[in-house]
Order: sequence, then structure tokens, then C-alpha cells
Amino acid sequence: MRIAVVGGGISGLVAAYRLRQALGVAADLTVIEGRDRLGGVLRTGSVGGEPVDLGAEAFVGRRPEVPALLRELGIAGQLVHPAGLRPLVWAGGRAHPLPERTLMGIPSGPHSVAGLLDADTVARIADEPTRAFDWRPGADTDVYSLVADRFGAQTVARSVDPLLGGVYAGTARSIGLRAALPALAAALDRGATSLTAAVSATLPPPSDAPVFGALRDGYGVLIRALAEQAAATTVRGTGVDALHRMPGRWRVDPVGEFDAVVLATPAPATARLLTEVAPAAARAAAGIELSSSALVVLELPKDTELPQNSGVLVATGEPLRAKAFTLSSRKWPHLAARDTAVVRVSFGRFGDDTTTALSESELVAAATADLATVTGAAITPNSAVVQRWPGGLAQYAPGHTERVAEIDAGLAGLDDLAVTGAYLNGVGVPACVASATAAARRIAAACADMASRSR
Repeated sequence: MRIAVVGGGISGLVAAYRLRQALGVAADLTVIEGRDRLGGVLRTGSVGGEPVDLGAEAFVGRRPEVPALLRELGIAGQLVHPAGLRPLVWAGGRAHPLPERTLMGIPSGPHSVAGLLDADTVARIADEPTRAFDWRPGADTDVYSLVADRFGAQTVARSVDPLLGGVYAGTARSIGLRAALPALAAALDRGATSLTAAVSATLPPPSDAPVFGALRDGYGVLIRALAEQAAATTVRGTGVDALHRMPGRWRVDPVGEFDAVVLATPAPATARLLTEVAPAAARAAAGIELSSSALVVLELPKDTELPQNSGVLVATGEPLRAKAFTLSSRKWPHLAARDTAVVRVSFGRFGDDTTTALSESELVAAATADLATVTGAAITPNSAVVQRWPGGLAQYAPGHTERVAEIDAGLAGLDDLAVTGAYLNGVGVPACVASATAAARRIAAACADMASRSR
């Protein structure tokens, strides 16, 4: 069987690896990547002569997919966890502790947000369970509309938006409740009498387990291991122009003909490639928008006076250009052991390209100035690296789950074609691993069926 995997990011490489596991050495696998490197939005660079991730740096540690994958690949020794420090929120011109016992910043009661929010907003949260609440099971809405109505706009700006900005490079106005917070939507569907009750029912029990994990030497280690063990032919620097259905085959222009195809491409590229072969799925994928971001990694003198926190999130409406600061040398013990300090400064939210359009020197200057503001420290970088991610993150807007269902339905009958990626069922690396595994399973089953029919 000859199989094409279009896209060499984490989803495409996991799909190729899973296909190799399922089909063995006889499978002829080809990974086609438009960039000149593999990894997609996961990229490990060098800062101060040491590896540092220039895209995502961590994954949700309570999901099993990534630790299990590291064990399979023989690189479990790379797994590291944070030091356990809490982040801060910059709001109203000063730093506040990030509220605890919230669901993506949505509070479960007034006490955790006292101090971060003004007295009127705290009183509104306290009073919320007594106010009439109307929810239609199965409904979807943007996160802002629900939370601002029940808890006030300041709750969104200072508690919810900072967290959503980190996950989606979006805001509560651009993110849908049902796709981003499915457990909360389910609690509302079950008849929760208030938003407070729904959040309280959704929060997991307190745990000392690490919330996040990372790789000691960066995601590049995982990308290399997947590529090596998938043992696929790799075509780099080549974009796929079109996908055509032929009798019993697929033509992937300009690369060649294949028995089966996995599309591990962003939503707009997937929509374009599906236009001829699955037009309904193409229309659904075309409705998923992307957000751009930029990252500045600052290498600082070891003795720079940074707070004893994992990072600083920035509330909406603050006069800063950065949206978040990861104090990497505080957050990760393996980075704290280095001779210099590392800080990641993030820019860009959906619908606002003003900061991501800045030049590299302007981004570094903005990162330095904003970090000085939120820390009160003198910031004099030894070096800086800028990484841009145009269209790097899908926006899970209201109706996203319906769009994904339409994509799935539009591929019915095309068992030798599968799609995977961060625009489907989760933007994080664990969700991508799960999505890619499902895509590989679909293609492996189709290949087995083709093989049995050819006997």
C-alpha cells in the first residue's frame, strides 16, 4: 500500500508513525511537507546555546497521550514537570495572583477573584446563583456572552480572556463554549441552575498531580523520534496543489498517486484540498478561522530580578502590547539550572494583528519594555529570538462542534481518506496525538479492506 500523509507537523508525524505500527515495513509511506522542516508549529531553537521551544512548550499532563507516546518511542526520560509556582495576572496596572478553582478563568464563586475584580463584580458573582437562569440544552454561544451576562464583563477581561488567549490566541468573544469547554456545556445541559453551579460541578477534585509536562530538550526530540520510527519517505518544501479521486486511487499533485491519503493540514488548506472530492466537508472546514501570533524569547542575565512565579498573564484592555509572559527559568527546574534566565513573551490575539505586524526589532523592544513594566526589574537581554506563527491556531468559534461533525459526515464513503489536525477536536498536543491516531486507524482499516478484496 502506498499512503500519503500531507503535512509534517505533530499530527502528520503521529499519523505516519501509527500507520507504520499498524501496517509494518511493507507500507510505502510518504510525508509531504510544504516547509523545509518537519514539526509544524512545534519548533525547538537555540537560545544562549541551549535548546528552547519556539512554539508550544508544554502539554496538559493529566491527559495520557503524550507520556504514553514518549514511552513508546523510548524517550520517556525527556519528560519534565513544572516547579509548581503559580502565575500572576496583570490587571488594573498591577500584578495579582491567578485565581484558583476556576474553569478556564470562570470562577466557581466570589472568593477566589476577590482583589482581582472590583467589589461590584465580586458581589455580582456572589449573587449569581439567586438570579433566574435560562439555558437551552444543546445551545452554543461565545464564552463572553455567557460569562459577561452572569459574572460581569470585568470577569471576562481579567480572568477568562488571559487564559483563553494563551490556549487559542483568541478572546472569549471568538471562542465557543461547547467546543472550548465541553464539560461545562454538558453540566448546563444537565440542568444546572446557575453558572456557578455548572462550574462547581465541572471542576476536577483538588490534586497534587502536575498540570503540565514538557520535554527537557524541547519538542524537537519528539519530532525527530517520530520521523525516525515512522521511516517514511519525506518530501519537504513541496506544497500540495490538489487532490483528485481516481478509480481506486488518489492523485496528490504534484507528488504522485497513492492508495490512501491523510490530510494533516490546517483548516484552510484542508478545505482547499477537499473542494473537489468532498465539497460539503470543504465548506465546513473553510468556516474555521485561524489566529496569528508571535513569540519573543529573551535570554537574560541569571541575576535578573524576576518574580517567583511561573508567568504573568495580561488582562484585556491593559496598555501593554504583550498578552503573556512565561518566566521559563522559574517555571521549569531544568531551565533554572542554566547559566542564564529565559523568558517567553507572547503577542497576538484573534482579530488584532497590530502587534504581530511589528518588525523583529520592534517586537523585541516591546517584549523588553513590557516585561520591565510587569516585573519592575531592569531588563537587559543578552540575546533574543523572534518566532512568528501566521495562522498558527484555530479559533473554536460557536458552532465548531457542528462544523467538525459536518467534516466527518462529508467524508462518509471515503474510507481511504482521513483528516487530522489541531482545528478538529483540540488545539493541544495531546488532542493532536489522539486525532492523528484515529486518522491512522481509519486508514489502516481501509488498507486491510483493500488487501482482503485483492486476494
